[in-house]
Amino acid sequence: MDPQGNASTGLGITRSERHGGTYNLLMEGDLGDEAIRPTPVPNLSLIASDSDLAGAEIELVPVAKREFRLKTAMTDLPEFAAFRVILLDCPPGLGLLTLNALVASDGVIVPLQCEFYALEGISSLMHTIEAVRRRFNARLRLCGILLTMFDRRNSLSGLVEKDARDHFGDWVFDTTIPRNIRISEAPSHGIPVILYDPKSIGASSYTALGAEIVKKEKIAIQEQVRADD
Repeated sequence: MDPQGNASTGLGITRSERHGGTYNLLMEGDLGDEAIRPTPVPNLSLIASDSDLAGAEIELVPVAKREFRLKTAMTDLPEFAAFRVILLDCPPGLGLLTLNALVASDGVIVPLQCEFYALEGISSLMHTIEAVRRRFNARLRLCGILLTMFDRRNSLSGLVEKDARDHFGDWVFDTTIPRNIRISEAPSHGIPVILYDPKSIGASSYTALGAEIVKKEKIAIQEQVRADD
C-alpha cells in the first residue's frame, strides 16, 4: 500500500514487474493476472505496489465509500481466502491509502524510529487509530509499538525508549530493531535480512519480533474468547 514500493524492492520484485497490483485492487476492485507473486521467503506471497498507486490518493477523493475500497476488494475476491495472515505495508503519511489499510485491518503494528520527531508524531497516529475505530472499524486494535533504528551507543535512543515505555507501557514490544549494516544491505540483494545474513543481529532481532508477535496474538485471541464467553 506504499507507493514507494520498498517492500516490493526488498523482496526482489523489480519495478518493471509491478503491474496489476494494489492500484488495481483499490481502483478496480480486482487483481491483474499473476498479481499475487511468490517471494524468496517460503509461504510468503506479495501484491506489489506499482507507480500508479501514487495517484490513487487524489483519484479516491470523489469516490463513494472511498475508505472501504480495500476492505471490500479483500472481502469479495476469492484469492484472499487462501491466506491466514495478510500484512499491509502502509506509507508514512495518514492519507487515504493508510486509511484504507486501517479500515481493512484487525490490528496495527506501529514502527517508531528512535528519534525525537518520531516520538512527537506518534500521539497523532494514536488519535487517528482511535478515530478509525469509532467511525469505520470497531475491531481495529493496537498490536504493539516497535522501536526501530535503535542504537545503544546513542543516548537519544535510550531516552526515546524510556519515554515510549513510560507512556505506552506494555504496548511497546520488548524486541527492538537495531541499526545494523546487514539490514541496510539486504534490500539491494532483493531478499530480507533473515535470508541475507541469518546470523546477523538484525536477522536475530526480526526473528525475536516474529516470536513476540505470535505470543501476543495468542494472548489476544484467548482474551477475546473469554470475553465472548
